[in-house]
Amino acid sequence: MANIIYGMLNVARTALITQQKALDITANNIANVNTEGYSRQRLNMEQNEPVRYEGGTLGTGVRANRTIQRIYDRFLAGQIAGAASQQGRWDAQLETLEKAELMFDDASGYGLNGAMTEFWNSWQDVANNPSGYTERATLLANTENLTMVFNKLSRDLSQVQGDSDLSIKGAVDSINGLTSEIASLNLKIAEVEAGNEHSANAFRDQRDLKLNALSSLVDVNSFEDADGYLTIITANGHTLVDRTRSWDLTTETNANGFQDIFWESSSGAQQNITSDLSTGKLKGWIEARDVIIPEYLTRLDDMAVAMANAVNTQHNSGLDRNGDPGLDFFSPFTGASDITVNGLIVNDTNLIAAAADTEGVPGGNSNAIAVAEIQHRLLMSGGSATIDDFFNGLVSDVGWFVSQAKVNMDHQSTVSLQLATYREEVSGVSMDEEMVNMVQFQSAYNAAAKLVSTVDEMLNTLIAMV
Repeated sequence: MANIIYGMLNVARTALITQQKALDITANNIANVNTEGYSRQRLNMEQNEPVRYEGGTLGTGVRANRTIQRIYDRFLAGQIAGAASQQGRWDAQLETLEKAELMFDDASGYGLNGAMTEFWNSWQDVANNPSGYTERATLLANTENLTMVFNKLSRDLSQVQGDSDLSIKGAVDSINGLTSEIASLNLKIAEVEAGNEHSANAFRDQRDLKLNALSSLVDVNSFEDADGYLTIITANGHTLVDRTRSWDLTTETNANGFQDIFWESSSGAQQNITSDLSTGKLKGWIEARDVIIPEYLTRLDDMAVAMANAVNTQHNSGLDRNGDPGLDFFSPFTGASDITVNGLIVNDTNLIAAAADTEGVPGGNSNAIAVAEIQHRLLMSGGSATIDDFFNGLVSDVGWFVSQAKVNMDHQSTVSLQLATYREEVSGVSMDEEMVNMVQFQSAYNAAAKLVSTVDEMLNTLIAMV
C-alpha cells in the first residue's frame, strides 16, 4: 500500500515539474512575441517508463523531453535567404541609379538640356547681330555655362560610381563580420547540443538572422550538417564558413581605380570573384558602378565630342571680326569631364568667327547661322539622331533603368513580405494560442498540486491506521 502511495507522489512530482517547464516555455514565447527572428518553442511531453505491478503494468506519469522543439521550416528559411539576396541586389542598384537620375533632372531649367538650348540660341542671337558685343559676350557666357554643366554632370556621375565603390568596400567588411559571427554561433550551438540532450534554439535564431543579413549582401548557399554546423559557400563555390572557421573577403583597387572583390584561400592565394556574383547588394552596386553608370558617361562623352568637333570644324571655316580664320571654339579635351572654351576666344570676343567670307567682315553672319544649324544635324547614333535627340534618349534610358530597378525591387519586396508572413504563420508566436496553452498547463499544474495534497492525506490516514 505504501509503495502505491509513494508511486502516486512521484507521479505528482514529475507532473508538477513537467507542467512548470511547459509554463516556462509558454512564458518565454509570450515574452518574445515581438522579437525579430524568434522561432516559437514547444515542450514535447512523453510518458514515463511504466512499471510492472502484480502481473500488469502501471503508468508512472509524464516527463518532458530534454530537447525543446523549435517550430521551424528549413526549406522556408532557404527561400527567405534567397529572396533577401535578390531584394538586396535591386535595392542597391535602385539606390545608385536614383542618385544618377537626379543629375539629369532638368526641371529647374539649369540642366544640360537647358544649357544646350541657351547655347544654340546664343549663336542665333549672334547671327541676328554679328557685330554686337552683348550678343558675343552672352554667347561666351552661355558656352562656358554649357561646358561647366558637362563637367559637373560627368563629375557627379563619377561621384555616384565612387559612392558605390565605398559601399562595396563597406559591404565586404560587413560580410566578414557576419561570417565570423556565424562561425562563433556554430561553436556555441555545437557545445550546447552535444549529446542531443539540449537545444540551442536561441543561438539558432540568431544564426538565421545573421544568414539573412549575409544573403542580402552577397549570394551564398548554405547547409547544416548532422552536428549542427552551418556551412556557407559563395555561389561559385568558395567557402565562407566551415564549422567554426570563417574565410574573409578582401578588396583590391583595379585598373579603373575601383575595388575588386577577392576570396582568400587557406594557402593565402587570392581569387577575384567580382564577376561571379549574381545577387545581393554587392551585385547591385557592382552592376551600377561597372556597367550602367559607365554607359551614361560614355554617351555623355560621345555627345560632348560630337558637338564640340562639329562646332570647331564649322567655326574654323569662318572668319572673325579681324578677317582671320576662326580658331577652335573649344579647347582640346577628352570628353564631358574636361570640355572648355578656347581661352583666347574667352579673352577676346572679336575672335568669334560669325562671318563666312571677307565680304561679310565685320558684319557677316553666315557662319554663325551655320553653327546654330548644327543643332539640327544628324550627328549622333550613326547619323540617325540630332544631339538633342541623343540626349533625350539618354535621359529616357536613365529613367528606364530606374523604373526597371524599382519594378524588380517592388516585386522582390512583395516576395520577401509574403515569405515573412508565411514564416510568422509557421514559426511566429500566436498570443491567443499561448494564452490557451497557459491556461491548459496551469490547470494541469493545479491538478498535480491537488494530487500531492491527496497523497499527503492518504499518507496521514495510513500512518494513523498504523
